[in-house]
Amino acid sequence: MRCTDLPRFDAASVRSQWRRLHAGQGDFDPPADGNLLEGWALYHAGDFERAAAIGLQHGGRDGLALANRATAIYANYLEPRESTRLNLFRQVAECAAGQAEKEPDDCQAHYWHAYALGRYSQGVNVAKAMALGLGGKVKGALERVVELQPLHADAHLALGVFHAEVIDKVGQLVGRMTYGVRSEIAIECFERGLALNPNSASGLMEYAHGLQMLHGESHHAQATRLFEQAAACTPADARERLDVEMAKASLAD
Repeated sequence: MRCTDLPRFDAASVRSQWRRLHAGQGDFDPPADGNLLEGWALYHAGDFERAAAIGLQHGGRDGLALANRATAIYANYLEPRESTRLNLFRQVAECAAGQAEKEPDDCQAHYWHAYALGRYSQGVNVAKAMALGLGGKVKGALERVVELQPLHADAHLALGVFHAEVIDKVGQLVGRMTYGVRSEIAIECFERGLALNPNSASGLMEYAHGLQMLHGESHHAQATRLFEQAAACTPADARERLDVEMAKASLAD
């Protein structure tokens, strides 16, 4: 995808804007390799396929951080075929899990393992995924991210989603007994994630969806306000543009 209203990205601009572009990802430093920075420029411009190819060609911790993210974001937002989406999520989950096993302190590997496995679980039905034991893997990976980097906003938000979805599918009692999930912990995770990255359109929408799963119509007004905040965010790159457009579409429904 190409977004004509976004700034042009190159290695230098990505490096200078790194903290803003990766605000939700904790203490995540730019790579020293110039080719990888060019790959990140492609990612932020919305050329996810070429970005992923560069990341895979480079390999290692830094290369897979780019490849896994580019592939997962493409699958989540742009791939129209459900079977292909699920296959891409499985590939990312397996790749990231392998990297995390080799380097247990690789925060990005743990996060993208959880992200891809969580999206795959949503695609095959959360209840079915739980029966396959995927829920425990998602929760464990996200908790490892928070252990490694307590300021990782996206991991806190994803944990909020996990708690809310399990409760939505199996209820408070079974969810608490099986995974230790609680509605109050879900809210705490959403609040913590947004406190760390308040301008995250995706985080605002995840909180809104979480409220809908936990409380239904009784929190409709608060959920709507969160969607409005998300729609009003100023996107810094192509992925954030996709989030803002998604928020606008939710308000229009």
